[in-house]
Amino acid sequence: MQPLTQSEFLSRRHFFTQGRNLLGCAALSSLLAGDTSSALAAGTASSGIGGAVKPHFAPKAKNVIYLHMVGGPAQMDIYDYKPAMKEYFDKDLPDSVRMGQRLTTMTSGQARFPIAPSKYKFKQHGECGMWVTELLPETAKCVDSMAFIRSMNTEAINHEPAIVAMQTGSQVTGRPCLGSWASYGLGSLNENLPTFVVLVAVPTNREQEQAISARLWNSGFLPGHFTGVSFRSKGDPILYINNPDGVPSEVRRKMLDSLKSLNEQNFRAQGDPETNTRIEQYEMAYRMQASVPELTDINSEPASTFELYGEEAKKPGTFANNVLMARRLVERGVRFVQIYLNNWDHHANVSGRMPSQCKDVDRATYGLINDLKNRGMFDETLIIWGGEFGRTIYSQGGLTAENYGRDHHPRCFTMWMAGGGAKGGAIYGETDDFSYNIIKDPVHIRDFHATVLHLLGYDHERFTYRHQGLDFRLTGVEPARVVKELLA
Repeated sequence: MQPLTQSEFLSRRHFFTQGRNLLGCAALSSLLAGDTSSALAAGTASSGIGGAVKPHFAPKAKNVIYLHMVGGPAQMDIYDYKPAMKEYFDKDLPDSVRMGQRLTTMTSGQARFPIAPSKYKFKQHGECGMWVTELLPETAKCVDSMAFIRSMNTEAINHEPAIVAMQTGSQVTGRPCLGSWASYGLGSLNENLPTFVVLVAVPTNREQEQAISARLWNSGFLPGHFTGVSFRSKGDPILYINNPDGVPSEVRRKMLDSLKSLNEQNFRAQGDPETNTRIEQYEMAYRMQASVPELTDINSEPASTFELYGEEAKKPGTFANNVLMARRLVERGVRFVQIYLNNWDHHANVSGRMPSQCKDVDRATYGLINDLKNRGMFDETLIIWGGEFGRTIYSQGGLTAENYGRDHHPRCFTMWMAGGGAKGGAIYGETDDFSYNIIKDPVHIRDFHATVLHLLGYDHERFTYRHQGLDFRLTGVEPARVVKELLA
């Protein structure tokens, strides 16, 4: 009898890993019942082109540009106009409004909760009559193309769980984000670029930035190639993508072919689906050596582009530059582009920070909407703007007529969508005079996610992925609805 070699000793875990195609074949066929995710769960290679799940109905949007304002913009200083608050300046927030609701530890110890009316002027715009702050004059020209939600709400009161919930549908980290779900379902339109790209803009004012990390664009339990690819704001968009000095493309190609052969052998031996992800990432990186330089060369843009976006679009790392890059990405077939802009966490010095924040986004937003329209891409590209929660009407810390701070407020905040099947000129939801509680048509983040998936052609209850014996979905197990009033 020949002794077993080291490779033939099997642990219990290895036995079940190796044996799943034998012992589990019938079980998988029965349990997954033809679910497209079964192929991915079983580790078969993906082409990187086609999506894993065909849309359930005709999609309105085929691309998404998500502009996330990190920190939580103060809704009453931008879009949720509350003129009655002028009479309440420095008066305490009534108990009948707060109703004992939870506060953060940053203000729960305050002796008072003095009301801080917005110091900024508002004006109605467009045929829809949307009230917009004076700080967003360019964006205000586009309100009839935008769908506003003034009644967004969430349970999370602190940044990390709130932003994770906004991106993944759960306050607990580790779930796939919206961009990964979209990539998983729709697939890529360009094999030479990632399906999901992340850009982190540099704000003009950097007084108080929140930490963000790659877990916000992680694919969670979905296969790794659905994770967002982060492009750097300055310098090479992606580190180490170019060949080292002295290494010609022919040598790099030969090396990758050899490495692919080794990884394929490893996959046949171990059956780990992430091995295929590794193969795809190497191949994608090789193809991106040609596609990324052309993508990031904005010198090819005509002068009319910068007349739309403003001169800031020429400066690497600015929000305007990132938004222009987002247009170039979706134009080349990237499905989902996520842009993060920090410094909206205005616990203090609203008057010193809000103007620069709005200036960063104003012209760029106007440019993006009109640029997409000019190129015939607006109707198929969904733009999303918003943060992870809102801010309080009462001041955190010192209060004067000219300056104040605002604490976190999850019970109501404003977001908007444009293009991609969103109903232009829609104004949905209403808050009380204090912008503290919702009094009409609440929209939970689950409802928002269900609506976005609907625009992409998916029924959120049927768009699932089997993991650890459960059919997970972005909207979770609690009730969620598509807000049809926001649909064109």
